[in-house]
Amino acid sequence: MNRIGLIVAGALAALMVAASTLFVVDQRVVAVVYALGEIKEVITEPGLKFKLPPPFQNVVFLDKRIQTLDSPETRPIFTAEKKSLVIDWLVKWRITEPRQFIRNNGTDIRNLESRLSPVVQAAFNEEITRRDVRGVLATEREKVMNDVRARLGDEAKSFGIEIVDVRIKRVDFVADITDSVYRRMESERKQVANELRSQGAAEGEKIRADADRQREVIIAEAYRDAQKIKGEGDAKSSALYAEAFGRDPQFAQFYRSLEAYRSTFRSKQDVMVLDPDSEFFRAMRGNTGGAVAPRR
Repeated sequence: MNRIGLIVAGALAALMVAASTLFVVDQRVVAVVYALGEIKEVITEPGLKFKLPPPFQNVVFLDKRIQTLDSPETRPIFTAEKKSLVIDWLVKWRITEPRQFIRNNGTDIRNLESRLSPVVQAAFNEEITRRDVRGVLATEREKVMNDVRARLGDEAKSFGIEIVDVRIKRVDFVADITDSVYRRMESERKQVANELRSQGAAEGEKIRADADRQREVIIAEAYRDAQKIKGEGDAKSSALYAEAFGRDPQFAQFYRSLEAYRSTFRSKQDVMVLDPDSEFFRAMRGNTGGAVAPRR
């Protein structure tokens, strides 16, 4: 029984040793084989690989995909105009020389990022201080990113990496300058708004004055035309009256007397004291010319 146990234990130990000599390289990583603390081999091709069992050989995997380094806590950068800007950036990089990468940074990517971040910030500082605010914000923004990427080229080789891309995410003024800029913009917008309001009020007054003038002209012209038409009507009426009365003067006199009576006795409360024999009652006397006795 002891002999069988020893055989099983030996078999298990042999399997464990055999398993420790096999490892799989994924297509997303690079395998670095160590032999007694020294880099023995760098394997970039994916598949099943062999090595000596520990402690003779060990394997470390490095991610060869593109990595992103974001800017840490940002600090203001002065432009050529001595204006303070805050720049948020990012850098895309990947491992190209695993041996150089391990020699300079070890196997932890965070070591590389802590060393690369100040280098990128220094490159941005050098490029920003050569340009004005307008250039950084608009006209030379692309050139700033390209120049920073070119500056990082040599530094990246010493780290065993390649800089794939450099981008500016955000450019802003520092807080106190931003507040003053916003206040100035607000003041300018208010000034423009007030100018537009005053222009609108002036235009409104001009339109109202023109409308009033046109109204007065239209009313005056209408009154003139109405008076003209009324005058023409009165003239025609007078002509018709004259023609009609000219044919029968006695009837005309009688008609005028009736019109006078109608105007005089319009109200029942009116009281008039007149001589019945006066000319006013001539039409009431009839053809004989006798007086008409008033009612009592």
